[in-house]
Amino acid sequence: MIGTARPRPARPRTAVAGRLSVTEKSTAVSHPFLDLAPLSADRFASIEDRVARLLGTAQDVVVMQGEALLPLEGAIRGTAGPDTVALNVITGPYGRTFGDWLRDCGATVHDLSVPFHTAVTADRIREALTEHPEIDFVSLVHAEAATGNTNPVAEIGEVVRAHGALFYLDAVASVGAEPLLPDAWGVDLCVIGAQKAMGGPAGVSAVSVSERAWARMAANPGAPRRSYLSLLDWKERWIDGGRRALLHAPAQLEMLALEACLERIETDGLETVMARHAAAAAATRAGALALGGGLEPYVHDAREAAPVATTLRAPAGVDASDLVARALASDPALPLAAGGGALAKEMIRVNHYGPDAAPGPSTAAWRRSVPP
Repeated sequence: MIGTARPRPARPRTAVAGRLSVTEKSTAVSHPFLDLAPLSADRFASIEDRVARLLGTAQDVVVMQGEALLPLEGAIRGTAGPDTVALNVITGPYGRTFGDWLRDCGATVHDLSVPFHTAVTADRIREALTEHPEIDFVSLVHAEAATGNTNPVAEIGEVVRAHGALFYLDAVASVGAEPLLPDAWGVDLCVIGAQKAMGGPAGVSAVSVSERAWARMAANPGAPRRSYLSLLDWKERWIDGGRRALLHAPAQLEMLALEACLERIETDGLETVMARHAAAAAATRAGALALGGGLEPYVHDAREAAPVATTLRAPAGVDASDLVARALASDPALPLAAGGGALAKEMIRVNHYGPDAAPGPSTAAWRRSVPP
């Protein structure tokens, strides 16, 4: 009836004087992701030590509290300045980003770009360093999940070391999928993330730092300090302090997930994990060729194809993003994505990292999506 208030259902009391009542406490839901005990400095340090063992490095390792873009940018801003002359190798979209950061720091940047369907060679690096002997910083992406190529870092490292330049490496997509040996390869700044081949969380990342890189940062007046980007803060307040007091409250869930991820890799064995990715990449490449219909590997030479993800060129006249959308409509679990940006219409990316590197269900939905 109009004008007559309808009775409101009784609601359970949620607070008494700002506190849960006895009854309400008994019905509170416990959750494994909540009410965690604080992560101690010792536990944090032990996780860093496990990362160092994964990389086989004697360098300092800093686990940073953010996705890998955090240490990637922090390492450049810590070591580059107006006196820096950099060789920035572009084999995919991240190389372009690194060049932007270097220029923003005031560095003189020489870009070395190669087609995204191939890899850069040590000879191309040597030629660039010979042409510009003043270069003192080299930035490179090991494996490009976005384009599907991988670069010969061991060979390139020899050239960079002989030249005496600082060597910065983005190994986010390669760690766990293929060999990564920063010490043996002369890498001064090696950034990794756990969200790809390691099968871990995206919210934390790590960087190994050589003594040369620390010295370059300490001498750089523009290096970030008292900043989330600052590696020097971690050096001075964490490492030099004996790793006894953390800079700030760590991201507990992500740190615990990283620890679990490292434990799983240790249990399986790194060689086994890498072999699984190599097998998945080889099978994906062979399967795409067997499907036919104009579908072909985007990276021409299998030796230059990254084990972490396989990129494919869509058949002529077929929009890759439409093809991927049709496949995902049939099976949303397929590890497929269209290329990014300008590559969206021509490139299909098959992600076979982490759990997707293991043999899985039939690809009938993917097969049905490919035009005859």
